Amino acid sequence: MLGQVNPVAFNLFGISVYWYAVIIVSGIVLAVWLSSREAVRVGLKEDDVIDFMLWGLPSAIIGARLYYVIFQWQDYVDNPIEIILTRNGGLAIYGGLIGGGLALFFFTRHRFISTWTFLDIAAPSVILAQAIGRWGNFMNHEAYGPATTRGFLEGLHLPKFIIDNMNIDGTYHQPTFLYESVWNVLGFVVLVLLRKKKNFLKEGEVVLSYVIWYSFGRFFIEGMRTDSLYAFGSIRVSQLFSLVLFFGAIAILIIRRKKGSTPFYNREKGTVKKAD
Repeated sequence: MLGQVNPVAFNLFGISVYWYAVIIVSGIVLAVWLSSREAVRVGLKEDDVIDFMLWGLPSAIIGARLYYVIFQWQDYVDNPIEIILTRNGGLAIYGGLIGGGLALFFFTRHRFISTWTFLDIAAPSVILAQAIGRWGNFMNHEAYGPATTRGFLEGLHLPKFIIDNMNIDGTYHQPTFLYESVWNVLGFVVLVLLRKKKNFLKEGEVVLSYVIWYSFGRFFIEGMRTDSLYAFGSIRVSQLFSLVLFFGAIAILIIRRKKGSTPFYNREKGTVKKAD
């Protein structure tokens, strides 16, 4: 018998709390904790990260939802109240990054903190939170890939509960949520190792490395998904956006390196460079 996961984690005062929300919040909490530790290490305060979350979290959620709704408008035009209901999913990572990024820009300007340094502090934590968040998609039975066989999934040596829950409406599908989660965990490890290497990455290159890594993997994984958002025709929004980010980040990295005036990312306590 297939062991299908119940997307509802628990009920609180008659309100169903979904695993999707629990997992997303868990990822955010872990990201804030890790970013706070790194912030102190480079000379900022824990409060800088906590205060930013008051700006960034609402902006990221709004951005993630708007991004999704804009490209799925046909699903909401007749019932716009559904726009504010997110417990069943419908949050796009790229939209969240745009919303959170805008909030970060204004926050760092307001606090006279280097935007690049703050992004470097947050990048590894963000990609780890994304890895965790993909399991929310798993619990919601979404973000899966093309049809496959149970034998193929067993050949990947996946746990039985994952294989069982890749049976969607009687058909097994590839676990693209898992592919991206694993890719993001690897990205977290790579970014942490690069950031620890003294005088290797310059300020801003941790986050640029994150963008390059994530967009590269997302481009290929997105091509496998069956629930992609489409810009026009057969062009997938996230693949198009991934290409722009991938080549854009590489170009920015090269240009900043050629200028030669960018300081190295410094993890020694109290040496963080303030914005001019």
